[in-house]
Amino acid sequence: MLQTVVIVVHLLVAIGVVVLVLLQQGKGADAGASFGSGASATVFGSQGSATFLSRVTAILATVFFVTSLGLAFFAKQQADQLSGAGLPDPAVLEVPAERPVVDDVPALEERRPAETTGDIPQAPGQ
Repeated sequence: MLQTVVIVVHLLVAIGVVVLVLLQQGKGADAGASFGSGASATVFGSQGSATFLSRVTAILATVFFVTSLGLAFFAKQQADQLSGAGLPDPAVLEVPAERPVVDDVPALEERRPAETTGDIPQAPGQ
């Protein structure tokens, strides 16, 4: 139950961080605001918007990291429960290697030496 709540909070915070990062203006937008391009008409004032959004982004990023650590803790607990259930560890299992089937491979009984009479093959009877 608690793991499901942490996953839901984690997803909501991740979406919130993405939205807040996309809402923030870049550093180049400050030059236009210094020449009076509507800075007084903003909701948070001339400087309040950047500070407010950056603080909320930092808080959501911190919550995201905390929920990530919580999910890692839950994953570790589940792995420990799985190993404590009496199941063998997959890394320790020994799988016997199959021997290749030698009986199906044709082999020559005896080897004849290669004839090295020249580079051009000769026709039989010449």
